[in-house]
Amino acid sequence: MSSTSRSLTAAWRCQLASLAAVAAAFTGAGVVGALLLLPLGLGGRMLPAAARALRRRSGRSRERAGVWSGVRIGPPEPLPRAARAVLAEQGFWRDLRWAWLEPSAGGLLVAVPLALIEYGAFGALVQPFVWRHLGDGNWYAFVLVDSTPAMLAALALGVAFMALGAAVAPRVLRLHARWTRLCLGAPRSAELAHRIEQLTDGRRAALDSQAAELQRIERDLHDGAQARLVALGMRLDSATRLLERDPAAARTELLEVRALSARALEDLRDLVRGIQPPVLTDRGLGDALRSLALDSFLDVRVEARLPGRLAAPVESAAYFAVNELLANAAKHAGADRVGIVVEHDGGRDPRLRVTVTDDGRGGADPAGGTGLLGVRSRLATFDGTLALHSPPGGPTTVTLEIPCALSSPKTSSS
Repeated sequence: MSSTSRSLTAAWRCQLASLAAVAAAFTGAGVVGALLLLPLGLGGRMLPAAARALRRRSGRSRERAGVWSGVRIGPPEPLPRAARAVLAEQGFWRDLRWAWLEPSAGGLLVAVPLALIEYGAFGALVQPFVWRHLGDGNWYAFVLVDSTPAMLAALALGVAFMALGAAVAPRVLRLHARWTRLCLGAPRSAELAHRIEQLTDGRRAALDSQAAELQRIERDLHDGAQARLVALGMRLDSATRLLERDPAAARTELLEVRALSARALEDLRDLVRGIQPPVLTDRGLGDALRSLALDSFLDVRVEARLPGRLAAPVESAAYFAVNELLANAAKHAGADRVGIVVEHDGGRDPRLRVTVTDDGRGGADPAGGTGLLGVRSRLATFDGTLALHSPPGGPTTVTLEIPCALSSPKTSSS
């Protein structure tokens, strides 16, 4: 995107931010109304709904700060349902403070480039046609427009104002994002406490997952390969005893031994594939997902934009997360087609992003089963996140993000 396009886009976003500031004021007024009605008993029923509406408004402002300016604002704790618990939630009061300060501070900030552009448009596009009809002339900024040369000067000044407004719009937008973080961001101590809690939960989930995986491997070995190897040893012992007195029966036993050894080898291969697929180790995440797509009976399209290999644990987590999402799309969503986009953002905050979209019936609920909860728990071990958008009727889009850097240059077709 060229610098001119970025400036014009930033100016348009300033306009959207100014409208959002007005909407925030109205939403904040609704919350204050609910607070004033608390002594009458009506506010107790109104406050939770008003607080949730304000949280949605502040949440969109957080998202805009991240998408437009790269300023990440940590999400607050979920709002409780009871009015008394809402009043005790610090994030609610930060939302309300933002709603009252945003129109006067944030709104005025994003209005600066808009005012320059609009005032410049008047000088460049309107002034040349109206100055003759304004009697003895009129002032445009510091120029008295009462003649053709003065009109041309006003026109040039208007173009300069428009260019200045467009030029400062990106910087103003970044300042507005920082202002939003100042209002909505949790205090440093609260962020650290939340971070410690996240790390503790992630470590507990990793230990539980590791223990469950070891139990699964143990069970698969005991019920599969180990049982076949025991049977194989018994067949060999029987064939040894029959070798001299009944060679034909011994030959039959040896053929059974060969079949048992082949099945035991297949069990071991399945077990290894469940731990770490060979294609993932050899070819990387992109080719491993393409192999997964070929094995699925759904129409799966994979688009991988990875400039290199990632750390092996990250690749494994992403692979099995996508495997679970494909299973959900086939089993619960009734989907026919699935699109998978894998990309790596190598900026100041490098992260792997995987987007899985299916054309199923939608309405997915993370709390409705263990599949998505398991994926979220697996990602939490790497400080990753799962975002779900699944309206009734579809489509369902799941976005996985894992903070990570590239571990090696590109070595495969992924």
